[in-house]
Amino acid sequence: MTFTSSKQYDVAYVGNYTKDTIITPDGTRYVDGGAVNYAAHAAAKLGYKTAVVTRLSREDKRMIDQLESAGVDCYPVYTPSSTLMKLIYETRDVDQRKLQVAGTAGTILPNQLAGVAAKAFVVGSSLRGEVEPEFFHEIRQRNGAISAVDVQGFVRVLRGESLVYEPWDAMPEVLKNIDILKSDMVEAEYLTGETQIEKAARVYTSFGVKEVVLTHSGGVLIHADGKDYHFDFHSASMEGRSGRGDTCLGTYVAKRLTLSPEDAGKWAAAVTSLKVERLGPFNRPISEVEDFIQQHYAEPKPVGVS
Repeated sequence: MTFTSSKQYDVAYVGNYTKDTIITPDGTRYVDGGAVNYAAHAAAKLGYKTAVVTRLSREDKRMIDQLESAGVDCYPVYTPSSTLMKLIYETRDVDQRKLQVAGTAGTILPNQLAGVAAKAFVVGSSLRGEVEPEFFHEIRQRNGAISAVDVQGFVRVLRGESLVYEPWDAMPEVLKNIDILKSDMVEAEYLTGETQIEKAARVYTSFGVKEVVLTHSGGVLIHADGKDYHFDFHSASMEGRSGRGDTCLGTYVAKRLTLSPEDAGKWAAAVTSLKVERLGPFNRPISEVEDFIQQHYAEPKPVGVS
């Protein structure tokens, strides 16, 4: 399906909506998920002109309606099934979870970007096959637009109804076309073989990535220009743990349009900290984020130069 648009966006978020069942030690909840959902809400709340390119079942159109009510322009393809995700957290460690998928919305094709112009494109898929490597060649044709990707959608492979980690043979081909990469530490150790966070970030940049957003249970590392910036998360609760990394990357890329890596990292850490306190997408005033930054991130923390 081809779209036409006369609008220029700050950021376009690309990925399938997910209908999530979240199981934690505190019980079971049903949530509208997907990286694009969390990331786009955060960017829109921060005042950016935001678009979403996604696939989902028409019965889940409420997610589109909610995004549009928040000021996000949506370009959906409606499919027989949404991506049906079950996230199982057996402990309170947010980095440790089991993932199951009972249905998928299929592959987002390059022509679904037709007419969608943006300063940055962020690809946040949930499993391998939602976005193919050639998709990134399409982004590269967009006159210098920033390209960003979350590796979760490539290291996770659906086997039966379980999502498992498998080697990503296309990683060198994809990452040479990427400006900003997001990974969590579990994915980073699997893909890079490194258990030390700064070393893992440098392995990613060895493939051509310019900047790395690397989340872990305690915070986020921003690696850019040979420097490491560590920002702890400061959340009063973990009720909204699902969508943590999506919010972090979505905020970071939007803020990188005008800010340095370390300052964008402050905003990403602050928005993520506040989002994790509540179930669902980020929905708090900018003034609250600014106060949070002043309280917790008044000074950046550069560590080392490679």
